[in-house]
Amino acid sequence: MRRLFQFKETAATIEADEEYLKLAEEALLKAREEVEAYIAKDPYFKATFDPYPVRSDMGKVVKDMCVAAQKADVGPMAAVAGAISQAAVSAMVEAGCKHCLVDNGGDIAMRTNRTVNVGLYAGECTPNYLAIEVPATKRMLGICTSSGTVGPSISFGRADLATVISEDVALADACATKLGNLITEDDLTLMDRSIREVLSIKGVKGALVMINGKLGMGGDVPRLVRCDVPPDRITRIRF
Repeated sequence: MRRLFQFKETAATIEADEEYLKLAEEALLKAREEVEAYIAKDPYFKATFDPYPVRSDMGKVVKDMCVAAQKADVGPMAAVAGAISQAAVSAMVEAGCKHCLVDNGGDIAMRTNRTVNVGLYAGECTPNYLAIEVPATKRMLGICTSSGTVGPSISFGRADLATVISEDVALADACATKLGNLITEDDLTLMDRSIREVLSIKGVKGALVMINGKLGMGGDVPRLVRCDVPPDRITRIRF
């Protein structure tokens, strides 16, 4: 079953058996509250584009954000959506859920006992409705995306889509931001170099970039398939 969860800036699609949906919503709220409380304590945490030190007074979600940001050399908020998605999926898994997925504005955490197609949306540059065919996995998996041309996320690059895969969802999110920042022009050499740089970060499994219809990828990226993703499947704030 699928359900859209909206609260303030968060728009997340939850996919799981109905009995776990409420638990996921509660975990999303709790994770958001943890982040908001830390920002209230230190507004610099939200504003900085540089790594932020891990401190003893941090909760798990904020700490995960900081650790991921340090590895990717970005600010901690670059990992916020992935860390929150990961918290919700972890809560469902601990309760016994076998198939659970949370798409937090394009930053996906999942653990599933079935094959799932994850659509790749790069605006008008999306070639032939591509999707990543993700096989069943007993481990947490993060598939997170940044874009310099689509959506509200901050990016200093021009990539239509920069996607990173990792078993650490916060790390996938932070590294997707890093990868997107590196793609400052439509250049195949730059694309290849940027992908290799992100793949050198411990914990990153795969990376994929689209810009102006060009596609580059490296590492362990699942099979790409054609998949006509309906527009209403794209997670966004509904007004």
